[in-house]
Amino acid sequence: MNKILKQTLLATVIFGLVSAAHADTELIVVSWGGAYTASQQKAYHEPYMAANPGIKIINDDSANEALSKLRAMQESGNVTWDLVDAVAATAITACDEGLAVEINHDNDLAKAPDGTSASQDFGDLIVSPCFIPQIVYSTTFGYRTDKVGNNPPTSINDVFDLKKYPGKRALEKRPINNLEWALIADGVPIGKVYEVLGTEAGVKRALAKLDTIKDQVIWWEKGAQTPQLLADGEVVMGSTYNGRLFSAIVEEKQPIAMLWDWQAFDLDGWIVPKGGKNEAEVMKYLKFATDTQRLADQAKYISYGPARASSAPLVGKHEALGIEMAPHMPTDPNNATNTLIYDYEFWADNTDDLTELFNVWLAQ
Repeated sequence: MNKILKQTLLATVIFGLVSAAHADTELIVVSWGGAYTASQQKAYHEPYMAANPGIKIINDDSANEALSKLRAMQESGNVTWDLVDAVAATAITACDEGLAVEINHDNDLAKAPDGTSASQDFGDLIVSPCFIPQIVYSTTFGYRTDKVGNNPPTSINDVFDLKKYPGKRALEKRPINNLEWALIADGVPIGKVYEVLGTEAGVKRALAKLDTIKDQVIWWEKGAQTPQLLADGEVVMGSTYNGRLFSAIVEEKQPIAMLWDWQAFDLDGWIVPKGGKNEAEVMKYLKFATDTQRLADQAKYISYGPARASSAPLVGKHEALGIEMAPHMPTDPNNATNTLIYDYEFWADNTDDLTELFNVWLAQ
């Protein structure tokens, strides 16, 4: 073998080794799409990839199918997701079923700037050993301001009043929140809602109330659908996540307003699928993405409250619009007069059974 050929082969081998060392690690991060994933992209993903050129984060918008897909992946032994954004009840169920990794919050996550441990900083929002809280959000209603005249809706009862507010509604295609709102609108005191919903008669009562508007409902499965339905004038009012409505109202200047009455508070955060191929890299990412500054940064792009106590004082103005974000948070006192505090344990225990009943009702 001549000298030039040997040098060429050696250079090829060295180049291959260097390229392998710097090859991208792709992390599949599952979230909810739309304005929410965009806020994560800007606050977490892009800064992390800039600081870690060997990491490439790929967004997957399948979070609404998280449990069923994680179960299938575990059963097949092929877990392709690296990180999943999940609501609290889903996280509890995934942890109980062994689908998610348990987190040592104080060892795995960053302390607050003053040295407070992560577990203290997140506090009671750590509702499962597998759950890393990100945000407090609410599911609430938006309505078309040009379709309600001079008498805009002020109560959850108005959602069920087709005579006063004729037109289509948009509701999420699941029992959660819909059953609670139906009972509240049917006169059940807020402190008794889950007690009533825990009975067969209570479920029938909730479904009977939903029956009164069923033929006027468009059912949605992704949070971006209701803002689009409202923008297109296909519905007069509809439920979705408060951050999606904020985006439609403030950023897109749509003729939409918020109905905060009995907004349903919930938590959203991360779970790490058990059996993922890049767990060590995921944990490095999570230490960055859930620190005090990053959670505060997300609030620059969407009106969800950060889950860390140390992040709240850092919430400032919208990155592009320059408006103060605090008044647009679901936790602002002006917005939180009547709030439905979501019962995570109830839904972790009852989601499958009530979803089955709800789907039977839908098909009738």
